[in-house]
Amino acid sequence: MASKTLKIAAIPGDGTGPEVTAEALKLLAAVAKIDGFTYDVEVLDWGGDRYLKTGEIIPEGGLDLLRGKDAIFLGAIGHPQVAPGILEKGLLLDLRFKLDQYINLRPVKLLPGVETPLAGRGPKDIDFVVVRENTEDLYCGVGGYLKKGTPDEVAVQQAVYTRKGCERCIRWAFDYTRQRNSPKKTLTLVAKTNVLTYGHDLWWRTFQEVAKDYPDVKTDYNHVDACCMWMVKNPDAYDVIVTTNMFGDIITDLGGILQGGMGVAAGANLNPDQGGVSMFEPMGGSAPKYTGQNVINPIAAINAMAMLLEHSGHPVSGGRIDRAVAQVTGTKMKSQAAGRMGYGTREVGDLVVAALG
Repeated sequence: MASKTLKIAAIPGDGTGPEVTAEALKLLAAVAKIDGFTYDVEVLDWGGDRYLKTGEIIPEGGLDLLRGKDAIFLGAIGHPQVAPGILEKGLLLDLRFKLDQYINLRPVKLLPGVETPLAGRGPKDIDFVVVRENTEDLYCGVGGYLKKGTPDEVAVQQAVYTRKGCERCIRWAFDYTRQRNSPKKTLTLVAKTNVLTYGHDLWWRTFQEVAKDYPDVKTDYNHVDACCMWMVKNPDAYDVIVTTNMFGDIITDLGGILQGGMGVAAGANLNPDQGGVSMFEPMGGSAPKYTGQNVINPIAAINAMAMLLEHSGHPVSGGRIDRAVAQVTGTKMKSQAAGRMGYGTREVGDLVVAALG
């Protein structure tokens, strides 16, 4: 892929999404110039404003357009005039499911100079990755109501797990653990096998069977409630975690706080299969109250661009951005909180560009 033009669809989205996307694209331009690759960005106006005007979230032909790209960059979604859930389900979840982005990859890495709420912990202690299954579980939308709106109302929400869905996620996580090659070289399954005795038994059995193909990778298991405790008490014990969609959604937010907040946390929704298209995004929301003030932190979006490059054939460029970000957080920024960084949004982007070397 490195020899051809990298085709990216950018969805800046809502609120401060366009501001952080601009900084991510600034880094893309700078690193492409240094490393000598070409790229093309098509900016799409999908989000709350378009929905309010047209009633469309993903326009007709939108999925085919995205399938023709190498990667998608999503700034943020969430509009104060659009009811919660409409954009999240109609854009984010729809793209994950219809583009079969079955891996959600969330690095939990404390950068130099970034504060963590864990006393006495530093960057060497918080550096692990969560691999979350991204297309099954309770997010499938299977369920319904009986006697809705009456005192006898019943609501049913069903989790769906398939052998295929479990195995492809678990196998990818083993491959990733092997490739990451940390001194721990350990993959930890996080589930709740003592209570969720059907779906999570399938996860457990699949994990044990796939592990036989990776004798060089150590394995471990945590119930999800224990995992939440150990992430706080001993984050340095983890290398790679693989888990279900719902539990992954929860523990990655805990991980985001451990690494200094959503202003630095980035993630990927991957379809690793041949011809698949993946989506990369900062984990923070659209933060509409900060829109247009040049105070929002762009580091998470810049980290997301580094991930995009890493997984789209340009790992050297992704690593270059990672090192520049660490230099800026470690030596320049006063805080990762909006309005307290010591610099504006655009100025932080300029600092990272200057640190590319």
